Amino acid sequence: MTDDIFFASIPELNARLKKREFSTVELVKAFGARLESLGPRYNALALPLTKVALKRAKDIDGELKRERFRGPLQGVPFGAKDLLSLAGYPTAWGAKPYASQVLKETATVLDKLDGIGGLLLGKLAMVELAGGGGYRLAGASLTGPGLNPWDVTRWAGGSSSGPASAVAAGLVTYALGSETSGSILTPAAFCGVTGLRPTYGLVSRHGAMALSWTLDKIGPICHSAEDCSLVLAAISGGDSSDPGSAGKTYYHAPQYSRKLTEMKIGFAAVDTEWADPDLRPALNAAMQTLRDMGLNPVEVKLPDYPWGAMISTIIGAEGASVFESLITSGQVNELADPSQAEGLKANLAIPATQYLKAMRVRTMAQKSFRELFQKVDLLVAPARYSVAPKVSEPLDGPSSSGPQPASPGMRSLIPAANLAGLPAITFPCGFASGLPVGMQLVAPAFREISLIAVAMEFQKRTDWHKRRPAIAA
Repeated sequence: MTDDIFFASIPELNARLKKREFSTVELVKAFGARLESLGPRYNALALPLTKVALKRAKDIDGELKRERFRGPLQGVPFGAKDLLSLAGYPTAWGAKPYASQVLKETATVLDKLDGIGGLLLGKLAMVELAGGGGYRLAGASLTGPGLNPWDVTRWAGGSSSGPASAVAAGLVTYALGSETSGSILTPAAFCGVTGLRPTYGLVSRHGAMALSWTLDKIGPICHSAEDCSLVLAAISGGDSSDPGSAGKTYYHAPQYSRKLTEMKIGFAAVDTEWADPDLRPALNAAMQTLRDMGLNPVEVKLPDYPWGAMISTIIGAEGASVFESLITSGQVNELADPSQAEGLKANLAIPATQYLKAMRVRTMAQKSFRELFQKVDLLVAPARYSVAPKVSEPLDGPSSSGPQPASPGMRSLIPAANLAGLPAITFPCGFASGLPVGMQLVAPAFREISLIAVAMEFQKRTDWHKRRPAIAA
């Protein structure tokens, strides 16, 4: 097997398994050895499961031999963020107080993937408690700082650091991450891979660590938009075990999306000024590609709300409720980042009136987004306005030393769209200083098909998603 195998698409791997070019057992052995060898280099591996996957791989080989085909994910190795439970195995949530935690249930998304022949190769690292309480250090994790395969002195992003770096380094074909406010989009952008945040309620969170019941979402991180679509189709759907489930299902059918020439895409011209200068050429080129695809750009403004304060209040209050016993027992002081421990303690003091006020304003903001999407079909913005920071630098430092533009543009799109429960996709669109640059698209609720169609066409016209970091064996 050549290195091409480790960066192959889901359909390509599945097709080669069907042709018997190699067995599922051979594929799992190759990926497992790579994950266990290179995963610790990036602090990406929380729990290897190669032996478990090999047992299942033997069954898959039998199915393929009998031509019992279960879909494109059959026989394809993947990883999952360590906030998803696997019955009988440790689920540490990236935090020392839970290092020995073994849960009795398996997350719905993992059950779904197992049912169609997906092979879980390992639990992948994350920021402790998915960042609950706020963190200022890249090392806020039981496994150490998530390191970027493009430059190990740089951060992989949080809180789905392990899933993003593992996919970027070719340690798994795809991975499941989670997002409350940026935890899929940020690491995917920093690591140069494609990440999809589904509409709130589209994917079951049963068996996943809760941080914020009204914001948490599970989604795929992959090499391409097409792969994201295939994974989303497998894990979406209603689940009575998740009170937030919308009871809806996504189908992989991008050909049925509206024609791109009929779609309007909202943008803020000032976004380029907010971005660091070395990102601007890549961002401008990406916008031109979107125009060349036939999308009609329309300049818009993000609804004017205190997005940061709203989402901080909601996550803080709900997270403090989730981790109340951790905080009051004093075990919170075992977290790797002292500022995160203090943040969780402070969140216990958030008044109910403040939380309820944030939720009422949130309802108004959701209405404003519905009105905005009567004018445009999608929103586009930089996924991040700078490249991945160094792991040695505090994450709460100043974002820019130069003068700031008068208009905020789309800088608050990640918290804003999360508050509204909207889907988004980020995809690589170039490089700056040798590090990946990403763009994000946001759509109305349950319009993932539009995101996928646009991102797939972008990736047909560019090859940024096919670039690989230099990885020494």
